[in-house]
Amino acid sequence: MAALLAGCGDDNVNCGLNSCTVTIDRSTDASASFLGVEAKFISADANTVTLEVAGEQVQLTKGQQAVQVAGLQVALDSITQDQIGLQVSR
Repeated sequence: MAALLAGCGDDNVNCGLNSCTVTIDRSTDASASFLGVEAKFISADANTVTLEVAGEQVQLTKGQQAVQVAGLQVALDSITQDQIGLQVSR
């Protein structure tokens, strides 16, 4: 089990066995590592976020279905002026 959680050591990442809740700042250098991949913030507007996840650029929209990237399901959970919240699962 420790290997599964090894990528979940950041303060802004909270993981269970097969899923994580991830918070990333809305700033140019912001990133978070979880479940063996890294997500980097690219841009955001009121409802849409663009991230680079495991080297792949993905666009997430609040309320939309999760996007599959690097073997993970990634969904936009929340978006504020300062941060974005993601739900990630295997």
